[in-house]
Amino acid sequence: MKRIHDIYRPTEERKRDWNEVERSLNDDELKEQSSRCMDCGQPFCHAYGCPLGNLVPDQNRAVAQGNWRLAYDLLSANSDFPEFTSRVCPALCEASCVHGLDEEAVMIRQSEKRIVETAFEKGWVEPRPPERENGKTAAVVGAGPAGLSAAVTLRRRGWGVTVYERRTDIGGLLRYGIPCFKLDKALIARRRKVLEAEGIRFVTGIEIGRDLSASWLREHFDAVIVAIGTPAARDLKIPGREKAGIHPALELLEGQNRFLTGEIPAPPIDAKGKDVLVIGGGDTGSDCVGTAIRHGAKSVTQIEIMPKPPDGRDRSTPWPLWPYMLRTSSSHKEGCARRWNLNSLRFLGSDRVTGVEVETVEWEFSSDGRPMKFHAAPDTRELIKADLVFLAMGFTGVPADSPIVSQLALKQTPRTTLVSDPARNIYCVGDCASGASLVVRAIAAGKNLPLQ
Repeated sequence: MKRIHDIYRPTEERKRDWNEVERSLNDDELKEQSSRCMDCGQPFCHAYGCPLGNLVPDQNRAVAQGNWRLAYDLLSANSDFPEFTSRVCPALCEASCVHGLDEEAVMIRQSEKRIVETAFEKGWVEPRPPERENGKTAAVVGAGPAGLSAAVTLRRRGWGVTVYERRTDIGGLLRYGIPCFKLDKALIARRRKVLEAEGIRFVTGIEIGRDLSASWLREHFDAVIVAIGTPAARDLKIPGREKAGIHPALELLEGQNRFLTGEIPAPPIDAKGKDVLVIGGGDTGSDCVGTAIRHGAKSVTQIEIMPKPPDGRDRSTPWPLWPYMLRTSSSHKEGCARRWNLNSLRFLGSDRVTGVEVETVEWEFSSDGRPMKFHAAPDTRELIKADLVFLAMGFTGVPADSPIVSQLALKQTPRTTLVSDPARNIYCVGDCASGASLVVRAIAAGKNLPLQ
């Protein structure tokens, strides 16, 4: 039995709407796919691959047997937000699947999606308030994946929890960064109702450090959890950066999501009829590609300074490590030119950007095959036409002048991530503590709080 690769809605259909791109696999398909897991002698997926420690083999056995209730009970034992991770997680568990050694990994993420959606349909997802209150209170700053996870963890231990969020609604990156065509925002509202029924209080539209001092939180709560993500995007400070039409990726993604959820009357950036250039080859860049295509861009090109990854697992990342290899997203498949080994030198144009001058670079590799350093290839400069440029080169950490840093007297690492202060019951979790990473790792960080 082979792994199913046909997981998306038809290309011409999906790129004309903002609905989730994945099709719904039926129960029989998922039962068959989960049955592939039953041949495994020593699973690595749950203990090594999944940051949450999901009981993957047990879930798959339940799905293969058609016991969806048992599958949900097993999944929800470790995963508080499977409706999110089953849509946006890159499936680290699948990378460490034993089947991946000699054939294709077992399909796990799509099974989790069907498990949790069946649970909501059947009414199995119920609030889980604590059996008893412990009399302690905690303030969680930031309602992204790490903050929501921390709030659930503390609430179920009996804490009174208030979550403060500077934006209009909760979700953080889930709501304002990840496009609707990957994660329907109605799912966040659905989960919020469950969390509120558990007794978690949300205060939105309040920025701690500006609208309300972080010092006040220290005086009024027994613990403060900082989960503010990595708000500083990496910039590209080359000549011409000041020209109009050059935007950080989140300006496009957040604006589009706020429009689609009714927060603003129109998206602030429109790529219709424009030549779009995305600088940065990661997931955020891919999200910009899909968004620009749905706007009706004339063309979309994505460039990356790094070398093109190999088509299969590279020897530098042997199993069961997360493989270094070429990944093609649903957005790439909708119509995008992709190029590697290009270094951006300067933006062209007068007041508005009209293009970017780039040059090809050649990489030197370490003994295990990892790219180490590059130099410019001679006589390779060229111009790439662009009416809009989106910078998607990752995020750098928390600015040192952030009010919450000074008001809580937090220490920072050389990478500008935040350091917890257990002596004062201040804990930093998620990307603000680890650096930009995955949603599933942020959720895991919130679950691992040492507070009891």
